[in-house]
Amino acid sequence: MNDVIGAKPPMWFRIVAVLAILWNLIGVWQYLSFVGMVPMMKEATAAELEVVGRAPAWIAGAFAIAVFGGLLGSLALLLGKAMARLLLIVSLIAMVIKFAWWCFMSGLMELEGNAVLVMPAVVIAIGVLLVWLANAGVKKGWLT
Repeated sequence: MNDVIGAKPPMWFRIVAVLAILWNLIGVWQYLSFVGMVPMMKEATAAELEVVGRAPAWIAGAFAIAVFGGLLGSLALLLGKAMARLLLIVSLIAMVIKFAWWCFMSGLMELEGNAVLVMPAVVIAIGVLLVWLANAGVKKGWLT
């Protein structure tokens, strides 16, 4: 086995971790705008505002777990902590739950069409890549 526990991660790994933190800070801002604590980053459509207004509380909970779990997982990546993997997996699961409701159960897709799927697909793909990165970091001994 060539992997060394406690091995120093390469610079690109740290750069990706910093980018992941910035990405997840955007997610935190989106969550805070979802619950009405800060202004929205972009103009929401009438359909989006209507869906946000009738979203069940468990969606806000899933959203919070997704973004704060992602932020903590990304910080753990930067700090070299193996707990990043678990945090990012939990974040990804919460993300899928939130977006499943948003895209398929809220009625938004019927109102706005398949374009509603684009951003959730991007966010989930990034979540999957972060989980993969954390898993690779654990296997290579970069995360302990």
